[in-house]
Amino acid sequence: MEYNRIQLRTWSMLGKRGTFGSALTEFAPIADNLMAVSADFTRSSGLERYSKVYSDKFLNVGIAEQNLIGVSSGLASEGYNVFATSFAAFIATRSYEQVKIHCGYMQHNIKVVGLAAGFGVQQQGNTHYGLDDICLMRAIPNMTIVSPADSTEVVKATEALLNFEGPVYLRLCGETNDPMVYKSDYDFEIGKAITLCEGVDVTIVSTGTMVYQSLQAAKKLAEQGIECTVINMHTIKPLDTNVLAKYCHDCKLVVTCEEGFVSGGLGAAVAETLVQSGKKIPQMLLLGLTDFPHAGSYKYMLAQTGLDAQHIAEKIQNKLADI
Repeated sequence: MEYNRIQLRTWSMLGKRGTFGSALTEFAPIADNLMAVSADFTRSSGLERYSKVYSDKFLNVGIAEQNLIGVSSGLASEGYNVFATSFAAFIATRSYEQVKIHCGYMQHNIKVVGLAAGFGVQQQGNTHYGLDDICLMRAIPNMTIVSPADSTEVVKATEALLNFEGPVYLRLCGETNDPMVYKSDYDFEIGKAITLCEGVDVTIVSTGTMVYQSLQAAKKLAEQGIECTVINMHTIKPLDTNVLAKYCHDCKLVVTCEEGFVSGGLGAAVAETLVQSGKKIPQMLLLGLTDFPHAGSYKYMLAQTGLDAQHIAEKIQNKLADI
C-alpha cells in the first residue's frame, strides 16, 4: 500500500468507514483466508465494491447482529479471518452475548467492526450513537480494542488485523472529510501507543477522533505557555502501560479524551493503570460523556459535549487553575 499525499487526502475525504472498505478491498487479493460479513451495512462499511469484486469472500446476513456473530464464529472455526461489520450501537449491544462467548470465551478469530461509533450517525440520535461500546468490549476477556485516530490509521490497523490472530473490536468513529493526524507513512503496531508531541505540564491521552482535537487543543494551550504531551492510544486494550509510565507521573495533570461514555472507557482504563502502578499520580481530568446528549451534526455534537479543541483547552486551563 502506497502512502503518498494524494492517497492520504483521499482516505481523509472518505472518512474511516469508507477507508475501511477501500483498504479491505486492496488487501483482499493477498488475504487468502479473509471473509467479510455484514449485517446489511455493505454501503455504510464501504464494502460495496468489495462485495462485487470478491463475492466469494463476502456474506450479507441481513439486519441480524446476533446471527452476524454466530455465522462469523462458524467461519472462523473453519480457518477464516472474519471481519464482521455493523453500526457500533448495534454490534456492541444486540450481539453482546454472542461476542462474549464466541470472541471472548472461545477466542475465535473475528474482527468485530463497530461502524459510526461515537456521534458518527449525527442527527439520528441516541438510538444510533455508539457511546458505550468501549466499556462493553473492555469487559470481555481476550478482546483487543483498536480505535484509529484518522483514516490513514484505519488502513494501518486493517492491515495489522489481517495478520493478527484473535478477537478484536475495531472502533470506527468520525465522519467524512476526517481530519488528518498523519500526513506521511509511519510505523503502527497493535498495543504500542504513539506520542505525537511532548510537554512537561499536561499529558493528554486520546483515542479515535479525539486525537486530532487534542492536538489542536495542545496548540491553543501552547499559546498560553502550557506545554502538553499528546498520546494517540489507538489500542485501548491492551493498554500501553509503558507509555503511561513514561508520561503520566511527572506532569501536573493527566487528561483522557474519548468520544463515548467515560464510565468503563479509556479514562477508566488509564486511571486503573495509574492507580495500580503504586507511583505518584497527578490530578486527572476524564473528558467524555456521562449522560445522553441532544442529537445534532457531528461538529455540533463535539461542541455540545465539550469534546472539540476549544472546549478541551478551556477545561484543561480551568483544571490547572484549581491545582
